[in-house]
Amino acid sequence: MGNKKTLIRITTVPISLEKLLSGQLEFMSEYYDVIISSSEKENLEKLGKKRNLKTFYVDLTRQITPIKDFLALIKLFFFFKKTKPFIVHTHTPKAGTIGMMAAKLAGVPNRLHTVAGLPLLEVTGKKRKLLDFVEKLTYSCANHVYPNSNGLKEIIIQNNYCNPNKLKVLANGSSNGIDTSVFDPSLFSDSKRIELKSELGINPMDFVFIFVGRLVKDKGINELIAAFAKLQEQIENVKLLLVGDYETELDPLLPETLEIIKNQKSIISTGFQYDVRPYFTISNALVFPTYREGFPNVVMQAGAMDLPCIVTDINGCNEIIIEHENGIIIPVKNENAIFEAMKLFLENKQLMQKMKTNSREMIVSRYEQKVVWEAILKEYKSFE
Repeated sequence: MGNKKTLIRITTVPISLEKLLSGQLEFMSEYYDVIISSSEKENLEKLGKKRNLKTFYVDLTRQITPIKDFLALIKLFFFFKKTKPFIVHTHTPKAGTIGMMAAKLAGVPNRLHTVAGLPLLEVTGKKRKLLDFVEKLTYSCANHVYPNSNGLKEIIIQNNYCNPNKLKVLANGSSNGIDTSVFDPSLFSDSKRIELKSELGINPMDFVFIFVGRLVKDKGINELIAAFAKLQEQIENVKLLLVGDYETELDPLLPETLEIIKNQKSIISTGFQYDVRPYFTISNALVFPTYREGFPNVVMQAGAMDLPCIVTDINGCNEIIIEHENGIIIPVKNENAIFEAMKLFLENKQLMQKMKTNSREMIVSRYEQKVVWEAILKEYKSFE
């Protein structure tokens, strides 16, 4: 045990370690002495215990908080000086900036940052300038930057955030791939599906569109709700299932959107669900009209669960989905395009069936978890 090199993985909040890197940390601990670092002390320690991993708490926030950020930087710097890690690998914007700066100052030899989406793409003006600067700072402190999709790599090059030589997309994209033995529709019995449908008030004849994720403006929820309200006026037996939480502080929805969600019987909101698989099993198609992503797990999950997808033409989404093979790609921020795509899914049974048949196989062949893990491990080993 003692001769393993130390690998420190950092995210801003522990749920990212748990959800975005599920299984990967334990896999890496066979080869490295893994320490996980994040905020929310109690949740982090709980995760460490559950996964048998060492933890290091640091108070990171998702907002711009200069004093807290400076204290976090100092704390990580001294921790790196003490533990002398071989690799520090960060995910998520704030963890990336603070983690990479601290690692560079502490002389950590291998400083890696994974980019899984750029929230700043939706920001303008002075705040955008600041965030652009922070992004460049993060990348300048890292030796290697891993965009988790080819589209994201292009965006980074276009914005001139770093030397293109620093950039690399591992495997076929994705930060963690997907465990297709867990996301497998055959694990769920018909009786369980019938039971859940009746609990939620979904009729056997209903066609169910599902959205999984945070119910925020950036995910295209305002457009989705408006499009669905219009669809529902024209077509009977159609439901929309929303699986996720609101973020009223960070990215609130329009009041009229909230009003429709509250008053439309055909829109079913379940709140955050720890296990989203049962909800996929009672749905017919995923609608994911997000403005920006890195490499969306939800689209891989839905595909693995046999669902064709309607996605926006953004990096990640347009790599997982191939037009009319396992879904449809539509323009961003376009309520009418969402409406037309949903209508096509309802009316063209043949296309729908073809896409459904292809969905799982197209995920299994390209994004099985072990493929991604092995690619990351190979990258780590190349530094030795």
